[in-house]
Amino acid sequence: MSEVVAQLRRTPLHDVHAELGARMVPFAGYEMPVQYRSIIDEHRTVRSAVGLFDLSHMGEVAISGAEALAFARYAVVSDPGALEPGQAQYSMLCTDLGGIIDDLILYRTDEGYLIVCNASNRDAVVEHLGRLLSRGDFDAALDDRSDRTALIAPQGPRAAELVAGLTGLDLEQLGNYRSLPGRVAGIDCLVARTGYTGEDGFELFCDARRAERLWRALYDAGQPLGLQPCGLGSRDTLRLEAGMPLYGNELDRETNPFEANLGRVVKLEKGEFVGRRALQQVQQEGPRRKLIGLAMRDNAIPRHGYAVRADGEEMGLVTSGTASPTLGEKIAMAYVPAERAGVGNRFEVVVRERSYAAEQVKLPFYRRPRAAPAA
Repeated sequence: MSEVVAQLRRTPLHDVHAELGARMVPFAGYEMPVQYRSIIDEHRTVRSAVGLFDLSHMGEVAISGAEALAFARYAVVSDPGALEPGQAQYSMLCTDLGGIIDDLILYRTDEGYLIVCNASNRDAVVEHLGRLLSRGDFDAALDDRSDRTALIAPQGPRAAELVAGLTGLDLEQLGNYRSLPGRVAGIDCLVARTGYTGEDGFELFCDARRAERLWRALYDAGQPLGLQPCGLGSRDTLRLEAGMPLYGNELDRETNPFEANLGRVVKLEKGEFVGRRALQQVQQEGPRRKLIGLAMRDNAIPRHGYAVRADGEEMGLVTSGTASPTLGEKIAMAYVPAERAGVGNRFEVVVRERSYAAEQVKLPFYRRPRAAPAA
């Protein structure tokens, strides 16, 4: 175990996590905080106040050059041509067969485009994009900025209040899936508003050498707002409540976007791109299986890998499951044959060789309350 830990990468905030008493675990090749105190308390803090996450393990890959747009349109399944400067979109890289290499967020910047990918897939993403570029069809260049970039994410209903107190940027003009360059706590950042928790929140990209200073400024300013540092444990339960897929659970190279209810992201009409032919066929024929939400009707917690059954027959497997701190229910996502999917349909989840009743419910499980419009 000590040899494994010695081989793990560390984010620029590792010493801060140790100082705060975080429990560190291996994740995607990094030593990352899974929790500081209680996962449930951290989860509830994000739903009610503001939690502070270190996401510096994520990958950041810039695309630049005269044909950066043409290359980006060919590489991803969405249409980067629809982006205005400062706008972002959720997207995916797929194989020629339509399987998902990674899901990502694509930002249009002043220099071109910035891909923010999963830490576990960073090398695969860089290799895939590099291989596409090596064909010589596009005048574009890649810059893997991951090791030079830190990413800190305040998330929750008081996140805007927190960040607003540390920046001159007009955050009211920064809509969802938008970004702006500016200074936060005196540090140059790209300030984005995308999120992976189901709450309002921000992603602050900065030079890795400035990460500790930025974190401490946010942490100190957030104390009167009820801020807590949050780890991977609460990030996972938060994203599951919000029905957001996780690569390695809901998404992989054997899964296509239509199966994962992400067909809306695929823009077949934009022209040729990697995986288009296979994805067009799936769209026309319909996916063979479908990702669904399950709420347990018996008292059992579904976990990743548990079998899902109906009418005595195995239908599929749970991809993610938990006891929801917000809803007070046991919830899960699972893949089942498309013809068996339907809100209200009954299933069973096998927990320790016993079957427990579950019902398909609409995703997402949780939507944050929206402010009432002014009278």
